[in-house]
Amino acid sequence: MRIGITCYPTYGGSGVVATELGIELAALGHEVHFISYSQPFRLNERDDGIFYHEVPVSSYPLFEFPPYDLALASRMAEVAEFNELDLLHVHYAIPHSVSALLARQMLAAKGRRLPFVTTLHGTDITLVGLDRCYLPITRYAIQESDGVTCISNYLKEKTVEHFGVTRGIEVIENFVNCDVYRPIKDEAKKAAARKRLAAPDEAILMHLSNFRPVKRVVDVVKIFARVVRETPARLLLVGDGPDRSAAEWLAHDLGIQAKVHFMGKQDRVNELLPLADILLMPSELESFGLAALEAMACKVPSVATRVGGVPELIDDGVTGLLYPVGDVDGMSLGALSLLKDRERLNAMRDAGRKTAQKRFCSTLVVPHYVRYYEQVIKKAGVSG
Repeated sequence: MRIGITCYPTYGGSGVVATELGIELAALGHEVHFISYSQPFRLNERDDGIFYHEVPVSSYPLFEFPPYDLALASRMAEVAEFNELDLLHVHYAIPHSVSALLARQMLAAKGRRLPFVTTLHGTDITLVGLDRCYLPITRYAIQESDGVTCISNYLKEKTVEHFGVTRGIEVIENFVNCDVYRPIKDEAKKAAARKRLAAPDEAILMHLSNFRPVKRVVDVVKIFARVVRETPARLLLVGDGPDRSAAEWLAHDLGIQAKVHFMGKQDRVNELLPLADILLMPSELESFGLAALEAMACKVPSVATRVGGVPELIDDGVTGLLYPVGDVDGMSLGALSLLKDRERLNAMRDAGRKTAQKRFCSTLVVPHYVRYYEQVIKKAGVSG
């Protein structure tokens, strides 16, 4: 198949999943065309079968806000026609599904049918989509999509509840390449890599996100401050975003800045995650929790919040620990209990890796997408 993929190319879960999906599809022999305003950050090396098409957005004095959604629709139609795409797959409803709908209509006027699949990732439904400014158009674009998927049963239920969607929605959970995200088996190599980040007696706690308020990165610093009072430890904060400054100042005010390392955006988080002892994910809301899955595959358990789709991923007490939002004391005590009980920590490590391999490996999930594409194309009456 020839598949067009549109996503936000920035440091966020929807862009990560879309990019990794494209890479996996290309590895299976499909032709993948990314269509966005910049190249997705994880698309560092242009693999065979992967192409990138930039969406140019002109800026005129008449426009206070450049109409990216219209430029995207035009580019989608151009790329689809020129490259004879079989299907568009857009990640995040706003504005991508609306742009895909316009592109489909533009090509229909030329007698060509271009089906599109919309994947809902979370805040496009639970936050942005519920804004009255966007709710009617979001509902319409979802209803008009040729196929709709979402990343958890929680998100499917919320979409039906909030938008009154009557069409079918396929739950296809997020995935991880278990050959890329894996523990470091060579203990000497792992020790050498950890030595560059922390002292031999220090535990490594990690947080990975885009530092938006919903991720509660300030809570991460508070949790670590309580942990480091009880046991030697370092905190690695991977990513960047609007709450970075608040986290930096809090670490400074608490006098722990020397133990907190802001790593910025990292292309190879699969090389950092296996070095951690625990991942901290105290989010306000997670429709799935991709960072926790990537950590699980690397044998790193999470101390996280019991929100959204997280309980569908993390088995509380088995592959991680779950707490109410804002329970900094509880999460601190939970992290400390694991660090002081290595037998329990190692059991969680093993259980997490097994869960990732059994349910969430790309070799299991990506074929689900391929089968869904084939169903959508067949239903649309397009020869693929």
